[in-house]
Amino acid sequence: MKWINHVNGPEGVELETTAGRMHIGFRTSSIARIRYTLEESFGSKPSLTVIERPAIDVRWTVSEDETKLLISTGALTIHVDKATCSFRYANADGEWLVREPDKGGKTLERVDLYRTRFDSDSSDTQNDYGADGLRAKSEGGQSVWDRHAFRTRLAFEWEEGEALYGLGSHEEGMLNLRGKHQYLYQQNLKAVVPVLLSSKGYGILVDSCSSMSFRDDEFGSYIQTDFDDEMEFYFVYGPEFDEIVAGIRYLTGDVPMLPRWAYGYIQSKERYVSADELIEIAREYRQRKLPLDCVVLDWQSWTGNLWGQKTLDPERFPDPEALARKLHGMNVKWMVSVWPIMSEGGDNHREMDEGGFLLGNRATYDAFDREARELYWKQARDGLFRHGVDAWWCDCTEPFEADWTGAVKPDPERRMAINTAESRRYLDPEYINAYSLLHSRGLYEGQRAEHSGKRVVNLTRSAYAGQHRYATVTWSGDTSATWDTLRKQIADGLNFCMTGSPYWTMDIGAFFVRDKKDLWFWSGDYEDGTADAGYRELYARWFQLGTFLPMFRAHGTDTPREIWRFGSTGEPVYDTLEKYLKLRYRLMPYIYSLAAAVTHRGDTMLRALAFDYRTDPLVHEISDQFMFGPAFLVAPVTRPMYNGPGSVPLDVADKTRGVYLPQGVWYDYWNDDAIEGGKRITALADLETMPLYVRAGSIVPHGPDRQYADEPSEKPLRLKVYPGADGAFTLYDDSGDTYDYEKGAYAEIELLWSESHRLLTLGQRRGAYEGMEDTRLFTVEIAGVAGTRTVHYEGNVLEVRF
Repeated sequence: MKWINHVNGPEGVELETTAGRMHIGFRTSSIARIRYTLEESFGSKPSLTVIERPAIDVRWTVSEDETKLLISTGALTIHVDKATCSFRYANADGEWLVREPDKGGKTLERVDLYRTRFDSDSSDTQNDYGADGLRAKSEGGQSVWDRHAFRTRLAFEWEEGEALYGLGSHEEGMLNLRGKHQYLYQQNLKAVVPVLLSSKGYGILVDSCSSMSFRDDEFGSYIQTDFDDEMEFYFVYGPEFDEIVAGIRYLTGDVPMLPRWAYGYIQSKERYVSADELIEIAREYRQRKLPLDCVVLDWQSWTGNLWGQKTLDPERFPDPEALARKLHGMNVKWMVSVWPIMSEGGDNHREMDEGGFLLGNRATYDAFDREARELYWKQARDGLFRHGVDAWWCDCTEPFEADWTGAVKPDPERRMAINTAESRRYLDPEYINAYSLLHSRGLYEGQRAEHSGKRVVNLTRSAYAGQHRYATVTWSGDTSATWDTLRKQIADGLNFCMTGSPYWTMDIGAFFVRDKKDLWFWSGDYEDGTADAGYRELYARWFQLGTFLPMFRAHGTDTPREIWRFGSTGEPVYDTLEKYLKLRYRLMPYIYSLAAAVTHRGDTMLRALAFDYRTDPLVHEISDQFMFGPAFLVAPVTRPMYNGPGSVPLDVADKTRGVYLPQGVWYDYWNDDAIEGGKRITALADLETMPLYVRAGSIVPHGPDRQYADEPSEKPLRLKVYPGADGAFTLYDDSGDTYDYEKGAYAEIELLWSESHRLLTLGQRRGAYEGMEDTRLFTVEIAGVAGTRTVHYEGNVLEVRF
């Protein structure tokens, strides 16, 4: 491919080449939009992932010589080789960020796109009920040619030592993706977001909803999509990860605030079967003085075999509104599982069928159809929301998974082929990764239009770029209870949150606990469940990790998950669970302020170390530590120390784990010992102790013990300063629910620590909200220094000197 000519236009530079057209435009001075087509003109389809925003006047220049074009905004420069049309990217200082291969890194291969045409009168749908619920499959249908498309390939030459992250949450536990291969399609244990971040300080968003693959190995270094009208991607320069993520969200949308209760503890299992059981679980938490904010009603809450019906079985849930009143009377919220698939016999299925809104399997609704989404919301509203349901659990949002069977796990290539082939039977192959995105949109827009006083919460198993704008939290799927799984979950969550989607969680304790030899995915190590001392130890470590995730949630099958199932007061595991549960609630002012920073400033809660220490090559491969907000370095324990499966005692004298502390001063959270960083240390890690450190310069607000996140208290808020560096933190508060914050109904206090003056400044309060206390009581504590100071804050600047 060679450059022929270029034309400057109001939206960028169009390149005419010997093999198609390219266009380089700019959304901001740091974000380039690049398109490539073999057609006469570029397509005009609206993107499902990238949103429209008011245009920014980005100034750019074009210069050229005999060999290259230079297109520059000042912040970012793209070099176009005239001989090959390969691109190189550089920052304002002329430092190379990344380059395409000399022969050119962008290729388009024409392919034929086929759709399956189903006879609307056909009745050949086969229903199958398995571990992953109802699956409906139509054996009929005729494959017909639909249109031409392209297989696109975007290749790069990454530098030695450069680390790559992102692409979503996958089950393999790979953090740095260099030298790796990953398939991007929706499946129970995969949540795809086509975003890469580089330690060199840039990100790439591929604007495609097709299945994809990423490869960086002996076979090449590229991102490939299977079906697209043209190639389209965005290059985002940071250089810091927070800046890159902010750029990704500028493209894909902002993150709404979740209600405060969503950051509390959520109790779930497979499954609570009646209203009485839900009430009893909530009551037991309150009687034991164990904090709780939400209980979850999992699948099969409907009548009989009416799978996916969005109404409750009247025998087991005779009065849903009374159930909601009783739970709410204990200050407990109620989340209910809903499915996109519906079996025949129920009103929901009939209405969808009559509207022509079912896909070819005659069971799954068409979330790509706006009217179908509106009907789905109407059903959820009338059957559940109007009875007091507080939150949605959108299960099985990758509706055409096909490999969740058999004793032998297919290899990765085979799994991708099986699952994508099934999806393409019912969905447009160009959009098979986006079902969850549109499904989430329908519920979010429906609830927002219906009720502005209750923030949307949607826990969903699949994800895609832009889905975060619909108030979703993605969990990692139906995992199995092994130590290896626990270790891998950390990297999976970190990579997910590096894509701009900030809310990720998991089933604490894993979904499957036992091992069913005839099902490859049901492969836990603990046949005796909570009676197994080995599982209790694993659960405690999983719970410690969950304490520092955006959503703190226990769930799974095979064995119960309530805290008292793991022992009694005075026993090690029970006491450890209680300790971390209460810690989560004491940190609620810190966590809720982090949530506000996600919404208002584009921040990220769950942070790989590269967010804060990108230029330290020692952090690039650390997949079992992370930052939780700007203050905490979390080092979960991922190996057994006391018991193996079957309660077999282990002879492990070493109750420690290695921890890498980056440069600077760090404080052991448990004893305030100060430690100089830039080295690896050995940390105490007995059962009750997960290594936890706080960065010098941090200001961490702590609240009093609470039984639920919004519980009022007259006790003071404790501000703990960790000296050794200057620091700042924005303390945020609002009503805890409603969307009034979008109208400015919230309050912020800027907290500043001056190390040289040993001075903590509480800045002028900005903003207000209904119900806000004009005067607040704070106690101020300096880590490593005995005693506290109590101050009354009335909204004006207040200085506390030590």
